[in-house]
Amino acid sequence: MRLGVVQIVIGACQEAVAAARANQLRTALAALATAAAVATMVLVVSGLDGFARYARETGERTFGSDTFVLAQLATAQLSRRELEERLARNPPIRRADTRFLDRVADDLVRYAPTAQRGADVVAGNRSFENAAVNGTTFALPDIRVIDVSEGRFFSEVETTQAAQVAVIGADVADALFPATSALNQRVRLAGRAFEVIGMVARQGQAGGVSLDSYVYIPLGAFERAFGAPATLQVFARAPAGGEASIAESRAYASMRARRQLAPGGADTFDIITPEAARTFVLVLATRISAAALPLSLMALLAAVVVVTNTVLVSVTQRTREIGIRRAVGAPRAQILAEVLAESVLTAVIGGVAGIAAASALLAGASSAFNIPLTPSWATTAAACAAAAATGLVAGYLPARKAAQLDIVAAMRTE
Repeated sequence: MRLGVVQIVIGACQEAVAAARANQLRTALAALATAAAVATMVLVVSGLDGFARYARETGERTFGSDTFVLAQLATAQLSRRELEERLARNPPIRRADTRFLDRVADDLVRYAPTAQRGADVVAGNRSFENAAVNGTTFALPDIRVIDVSEGRFFSEVETTQAAQVAVIGADVADALFPATSALNQRVRLAGRAFEVIGMVARQGQAGGVSLDSYVYIPLGAFERAFGAPATLQVFARAPAGGEASIAESRAYASMRARRQLAPGGADTFDIITPEAARTFVLVLATRISAAALPLSLMALLAAVVVVTNTVLVSVTQRTREIGIRRAVGAPRAQILAEVLAESVLTAVIGGVAGIAAASALLAGASSAFNIPLTPSWATTAAACAAAAATGLVAGYLPARKAAQLDIVAAMRTE
């Protein structure tokens, strides 16, 4: 019995291949419908996965994993009136505030106050315009992801002494020192000389903004060069082995204590967390998925209809042949298997073509927008399974019709 089933399956596959070769145009048109459906599915799933992964990676590169930021103002989508009210209510964050935070941290939080402004960086007769110059402390690499590929970040002593040292991004290094290493070279910021002690590995972009045009200098040196900043942003996170939620709670309570806010009173500062950005992205991805799932299902349904019609035409053209084969002893199961095999083969061919087309489109989009959009193995496997399922569903009715043909009537068909 088992041998008979194996023989039927092998024979069905051989007949399916022969039918596909004999009717290449018909097979190609049916496969094209499946390819469009599968490509839609892969593009939607991979696009959403890549979008969420990009948001997560961007948050980690911009803020850091489990990092949060204390700021005077964090919400950008405000009306002009709301912005004025918030600025009037939230005083700037000063160095005195960060010293207080350090005193009451109790080894539960690490802080790195940071000021940023755009400035030209000059080396000899070369200039890099509008670099993102950050004045910060030695603790920042422990809080954010700053991959120093050559040299080092500045030390606690250099931070305290406001040493005129700098760590520069890849774009700045390439522009100012195209033919040599930037390490130990001198650059000028606001007319002051800084020694390059480190270079950050190339980071790419986040939200369309280059992460390689950054320059990091000690906060004291920043204040000497540019004056006291209007306000500071304070990057913070739990130390190694600490709890992120405890660190955030301590920082929040400490800032309220510093501002002497009464219980229940409104905050006079904002906290930015990567979770806020990720939550927004997840909500957006969920909304896109709500529209994308019906679109994928409709494409698969259209593929089912096209493949069904194609296989029905094939069965109609082979009616006399099927009748003769049934008359000489071919069982119904064999006829059923052959038609199903033809339908599944057509759909799988289309599925493979659809995956290939979607992968090529995603690769182009990934290169153009610098977003990871490679289809995962799970997505590829699901797409193949969807293509095969489309073939089975589409071939069921034609296969049943072929298996139930009246032998005499079929043999009389011209």
